[in-house]
Amino acid sequence: MEVSDGGVMNGYTGKILRIHLTDRKITTISTSRYEQWVGGHGMGSAIFFDLVKDKTIDGFHPANVITLMTSPLSGTLAPAAGGRTEVQGIGVQSYPIGWFTRSNFGGRFSAMLKYAGWDGIVLEGRANRPVWIDIRNAKVVIQDCQPLALWGQDTKACQEIIRHYVSGDKSAKDWFAPAENEGERTTQEPAILAIGPAGENLSRMACLIHDAAHGSGQGGFGAVWGAKNLKAVSVIGTGDIHVHDPKALLAARLEQTRQYAFSPDDKIRFSAPSGFHLPPLPGVLWGHPPGAGRPREAQRPQACVGCHSGCRARFKSGLGNGAICFTTLFYGSANSPDIQRQASDLLNRYGLNAHEMIYCDRYLAELHDRGVLGPGKAIDCPLDFNDHGSLAFVTRLVRMIACRNDGNGRPHDFGTTLAEGVVRAAKKWGRLDDDLKTGLLPFPFWGLPVHKEPAAQLEWGWGTLLGDRDINEHDFDWIKFDLLIARAYGRKPRVPAEDLVKIISDKMEPFQGDERMLDFSTANMYSKHMAKLVSWHRYYTRFWKQSALFCDWRWADFVNENAPGKIGSTGHAEPKFLNAVTGKNMTFLDGINLGRRIWNLDHAIWTLQGRHRRLVHFADYAYDVASNAEGLRRIYMPGTENGQWTYMDVRGRTFDRQKVEEFKTRFYKLQGWDTASGYPTRRTLTSLGLGYVADELEKAGRLGSEAS
Repeated sequence: MEVSDGGVMNGYTGKILRIHLTDRKITTISTSRYEQWVGGHGMGSAIFFDLVKDKTIDGFHPANVITLMTSPLSGTLAPAAGGRTEVQGIGVQSYPIGWFTRSNFGGRFSAMLKYAGWDGIVLEGRANRPVWIDIRNAKVVIQDCQPLALWGQDTKACQEIIRHYVSGDKSAKDWFAPAENEGERTTQEPAILAIGPAGENLSRMACLIHDAAHGSGQGGFGAVWGAKNLKAVSVIGTGDIHVHDPKALLAARLEQTRQYAFSPDDKIRFSAPSGFHLPPLPGVLWGHPPGAGRPREAQRPQACVGCHSGCRARFKSGLGNGAICFTTLFYGSANSPDIQRQASDLLNRYGLNAHEMIYCDRYLAELHDRGVLGPGKAIDCPLDFNDHGSLAFVTRLVRMIACRNDGNGRPHDFGTTLAEGVVRAAKKWGRLDDDLKTGLLPFPFWGLPVHKEPAAQLEWGWGTLLGDRDINEHDFDWIKFDLLIARAYGRKPRVPAEDLVKIISDKMEPFQGDERMLDFSTANMYSKHMAKLVSWHRYYTRFWKQSALFCDWRWADFVNENAPGKIGSTGHAEPKFLNAVTGKNMTFLDGINLGRRIWNLDHAIWTLQGRHRRLVHFADYAYDVASNAEGLRRIYMPGTENGQWTYMDVRGRTFDRQKVEEFKTRFYKLQGWDTASGYPTRRTLTSLGLGYVADELEKAGRLGSEAS
């Protein structure tokens, strides 16, 4: 891996914007200082470690540093890699500790930031009154919200006001000057990232919203911005990105699109063993068969910058624009798809995390049905559940959580309590322990709702438990969906189990060839092979997805029907794109090794925050109750049975407490950490070039023992 020598930084602008909100000081950080981390998450973690001296502060503390980082691929033609932004800092959503955490979002913000001349933004301090940041190429101004009346606006209105302010009244044919930049003009509109009322009122479910529905969902970063009195960041740029080898970049894109991506000549498919091979159709769920998940209203796909596909939708009415995944699943009890789409819009406008809101709605309904929640009940709630499913009901629910009131503008403790998050609300109501034991509250780890069944999709469950948040990484999730569709339509799997595990395991450097890593059978749940899968997955995603910022929805491309031998492009495609842009000459394994370094840096930060082995456990129900939070009748994953590979149903399992502890020991040993505490050791950190991190851990009395 090569680092630039101080000349032209291919793929980079060369500078990171640093904004201290307390004293309104604007400075720059040289990108070359952090270039060894390449971009995105790696740079963000390194910057956070350097700037935040006390890692034990609360996420609402002014000293919390929030980074918005791009990658060298941002704004380029790299497919499903040109439009993502990585967000990091101490979050406020998780429980019992607001961990240093991450989120990211797509769209065009990262590209516009690069075009403006910035590789990222570092936010520090707290403004003494509500502000927004106005970036027009090199000109950066911290603006008061009051003249534009931005504070109190929803995310849509806020963005519209800022666009009008920056761009003026212009028709599509008009050119305008975005700044005093020697006469340069553009027809672009600013890319804006904003919080809604939920963030302003410090709801722990609050997120950041860009355009209609690109959300930085997990972590509660909307509330962190609210605590900093920061309403929005607007950026518009007229520059470009210096690419090392434009011909190689274009050739790589054409190869990827022609050989590995979905072809319009193919039959429409709803599942494939690779996300890269899914069709470029909006991934929305409003409307059901015979529409097969496609909305009834006229719509067209919408893609992030540089993407070959379009997994989001734009509708004729505008309702639900850009929504995908959990945002389209919210309010499943709606009386009509139209109401559900309006509910989706409400979430995005108020700036609330759809994932937790889904389970919040379900949990409240269950408590009401049990007779413990409602007007005058043990849990005093002003909502009328006779109206559950209506637009009026969900509007009031969203408003009470976002505004910390009764949903109609009057004070009420219920809204204030829910704004603290579902787990903290359950604790206040005296229900947390019991509801986590029974599974009534399906929040298996870190105070966050279940996403995939952790005992079924083991890479997801273990990865979340050993990390800081629901991983939300779909690398092996496509396998399950392909099998479900195959069984539903009575066809064979696209790839036999033995072929699939060989193709994938051969790509998993430096553990390649260990096929048992893909064995999801009960007998292999706690094995050294599974520890290797979880380790590799943490390293791959920390670098290639969260630092190089390849989109999780489309990458990795393990198995692909278009390719010879059905061998997908992952392993050679990712470095091909990165090297064409940067000229770094990185290998796939270089990225995996750097991902391991980033993973260890993150773990050191969690250790400084108070992470200890004893905190790393599932909620009680995961050990005692066969949950089915996904609502699927079957969950098929590869596994061995009588020495033969097959696809087996892994739904309905539970974890064994003692075996979980045994797995943690295997995992910690594989990482080179202290198995008694889970603390990193000096030997491991030094071998990764993180000796300075070991020094800080030692000062805090949290450096692991080498003996274990």
